[in-house]
Amino acid sequence: MSKHGYQSGRLNLPFVGIATFGKKPYVQDWDRVDADVAILGAPFDFGCQYRSGARFGPRAVREASTLFSFGHAGAYDHEDDATYLGEEVRIVDLGDADIIHTKTEASHANIEYGVRKILEAGALPVTIGGDHSVNIPCINAFDQDCARNGPIHVVQIDAHLDFVDERHGVTAGHGNPMRRAIEKDYVSGMTQLGIRNVSSTAKEGYEDARARGSDILSVRQVRKLGTEGVLDRIPSGVRYYVTIDIDAFCPSIAPGTGTPSHGGFLYYDVLEILQGLARKGQVAGIDLVEVAPAYDPTESTQILAAQLLLNFIGFIFHHKE
Repeated sequence: MSKHGYQSGRLNLPFVGIATFGKKPYVQDWDRVDADVAILGAPFDFGCQYRSGARFGPRAVREASTLFSFGHAGAYDHEDDATYLGEEVRIVDLGDADIIHTKTEASHANIEYGVRKILEAGALPVTIGGDHSVNIPCINAFDQDCARNGPIHVVQIDAHLDFVDERHGVTAGHGNPMRRAIEKDYVSGMTQLGIRNVSSTAKEGYEDARARGSDILSVRQVRKLGTEGVLDRIPSGVRYYVTIDIDAFCPSIAPGTGTPSHGGFLYYDVLEILQGLARKGQVAGIDLVEVAPAYDPTESTQILAAQLLLNFIGFIFHHKE
């Protein structure tokens, strides 16, 4: 029998079995979460202003993640000379928060409840959307955690600022989450990366964000500064909550999203920032949103999302060690 047990048990190829995230165990009882990382699906897309379809994001990202279910040995990276996501990192999949069609408040409450249960269990919450409005209940869930462990600094990777306060009475759509986040007394600040071109947020929103302590950088500005230059601008000694909108990436590699924006990041632009962030401090929570698989028949978008999340989780626990 080989060192890692490949000759015993099931081969368990990606297309075999139930498509949980990374083919990790499914936990139905949210009162019995015993893990380092818990995945929560948030298949809500009623906050969209243009093309819907992100409700199918969690299912698609889970399916794509089976490609990276590394079996017994973890994932060895020869560049870093490190093995990530070995058996010592316990990841579970909690399934999805229940979504009540047409009812934003009730659906968001169910997402918030799921994130709270993960935090109460002492695990890292990783929420897969859904549109970007699902970040609102995710951040809401951190009030008690932050009272115990200190505030969070939000790092947003996105094409859009998402800093609309209110428009026609809408305060919880996918253009509002960063404005809702900065209102929390336990959100100490915000770094917004990839923001570019025509935005749903008016000039006043940018001025409001900067006045409230936000640091806003476009893709071109990020590339000019370089990874270390960007990381130097992010506060040290704080906990980070990372929210990733897949439209931060160039549509040439991530067309499966409701609001694509050209001029976006490529894979390593973002991966190296996430790796640096994992070295820099504690990541307290993650969400990845706006994967709408119907717009990408190649399935590249959800593969990108799954690969990014698995690598980021690997970096976080490698540097914890």
